[in-house]
Amino acid sequence: MPAASILQTSLSGLARALVQQGRLSEYDVEAVLGEAAANSRSFVSQLIASKKLSALEVAEVAAQTFGFPLVDFDALDPEQLPKDILDKKLMQAHRVVALHKRGNRLHLAVTDPSNLQVLDDAQFQTGLVVDPVIVEDDKIGRYMESAAKSDTELKKLMEEDTTSIGDLLHNLGDDTSEEVESADDITAASDNELVKLVNKIIIDAYNQNASDIHIEPYPGKKKTRIRFRKDGSLVNYIELPAHYRSPLVTRLKIMCDLDISERRKPQDGKIKFKKFGPLDIELRVATCPTQGGVEDVVMRILAAGKPMKLEQLGLAPKNMENLKSCVEKPYGLFFVCGPTGSGKTTTLHSVLGYLNTPDTKIWTAEDPVEITQEGLRQVQMNPKAGLTFATAMRAFLRCDPDIIMVGEMRDKETTSIGVEASLTGHLVFATLHTNSAPESIVRLLDMGMDPFNFADALLGILAQRLAKRLCPKCKKPYVASQEEMRLMLDEYCEELRNTERFKREGEAAQHAIHEEWMQRFANDKGQFMLYEAVGCDNCDSTGYRGRVGLHELLVGTDPVKKHIQEHARVAEIVATALQQGMRTLKQDGMEKVLQGSTDMRQVRAVCIK
Repeated sequence: MPAASILQTSLSGLARALVQQGRLSEYDVEAVLGEAAANSRSFVSQLIASKKLSALEVAEVAAQTFGFPLVDFDALDPEQLPKDILDKKLMQAHRVVALHKRGNRLHLAVTDPSNLQVLDDAQFQTGLVVDPVIVEDDKIGRYMESAAKSDTELKKLMEEDTTSIGDLLHNLGDDTSEEVESADDITAASDNELVKLVNKIIIDAYNQNASDIHIEPYPGKKKTRIRFRKDGSLVNYIELPAHYRSPLVTRLKIMCDLDISERRKPQDGKIKFKKFGPLDIELRVATCPTQGGVEDVVMRILAAGKPMKLEQLGLAPKNMENLKSCVEKPYGLFFVCGPTGSGKTTTLHSVLGYLNTPDTKIWTAEDPVEITQEGLRQVQMNPKAGLTFATAMRAFLRCDPDIIMVGEMRDKETTSIGVEASLTGHLVFATLHTNSAPESIVRLLDMGMDPFNFADALLGILAQRLAKRLCPKCKKPYVASQEEMRLMLDEYCEELRNTERFKREGEAAQHAIHEEWMQRFANDKGQFMLYEAVGCDNCDSTGYRGRVGLHELLVGTDPVKKHIQEHARVAEIVATALQQGMRTLKQDGMEKVLQGSTDMRQVRAVCIK
């Protein structure tokens, strides 16, 4: 279908209304449609440009004809508009902007609500129900120009600084003179090479997808080492001359408003990097005095900002089904456990995003608030002011909650309040620092929980780890030998041998698992294709890029609750959970090896028993 006829079809609703109301003649409409097709513009934009009608007149007709509200776009705060929900090409081509997301609904600013194809595209892209709102074309056009200009300036800022780290280090010099201790040396020259270097370090860390930046000074004339944590491992970045270690730490303290004179005790703060550089990111900063009278600085890049969708977590289909079944309950207690940096907060926010609907009130107590979601009431902990997890939870219970999320249950008081809240009709989520789902039960009972109340409240416990993902561009496939697959199967069945089924069926049970693997993972020739790390430019020659989640979901079934009430040993709880379909972290990891996501070396590295 030619462009003109597409435009006529999609825009005939508004065009017809303008003709019926006597605002335009049919000849005018045909002329504008032809010009719009020739100039690759929307009907409304071309109509305004032709000066046959004003933007306000067109918006009023659209609102009156189609019954959607007319909103003054200039009265909205651009900083509060949700970013990255819509594809920029769709926004620019059809003059649409996401205004507000609540639950599964999206308010969309449009100039022509009769263009149903645009509404369908927006709904398909976002997976949300789209509610159109009418705005004036010239106002939304000014916003588009401003946004495009900001994007261009950001790209220019990111690209124009072509100074390499080597050049900056050369400009800093490598002499062995005394350290520059004075903060005035930094603040008096905001454009000096050190300030540029600090910004360069942060920008490079962000561009390399690093999660943390480690500044590690050494006493005497030894250089200061800077390392990035990428995909869970530290890699060297650069080394700085010794005499700049104190100004470097001082500069970072100034950026996050810490006491530059205090060097004997740890401090922590935040850097809003937008004030100093082109990136709109935050960094959580912690300083710690180390041997030799120097201070280490560790910065966590809080760039995630938005929750992942539940489907993006990489849960196995059975785990996904069980997880949704657990969290859709009206009340109860659900835990996510694992070591620091294993993605617990990301998972909880994905669950909250799944449950975040207009009819649900969700309170969260976090330290710190790293991921923000519209519709959640998020509270930052402040122990100095007396705002702890326990006091926040008590406050939440007086604020009519449906769902409560607690950053961490680290003491008896917080856990007790959580159990009580879950038994009085609230859905409570929390994290724990434990190694596995069954071990979490024993940890909580050791805190002094009443086993009967805790058993009644428990919905489930999700343990997780992050293993390095094989680089998709260079991973090398190979056909696994029968011996390799036999060893993998033996390792997979190690824990299962304690279950009643394996004790009863023996080798037949193991053979059944092998048959299941053949159906799910083997090719037409009955071969298993595994992959090994190689290394390329895409993964910095490591063979790995990104991470894959490994999960162990223990559902609070009646037999598991009976074990809790009886203070059963971890081994008994594990055997019962496995009998009912739970898969351990290692078993889930091994299935992801068979899928080609990672390798056994990485699974064993994060699933130590």
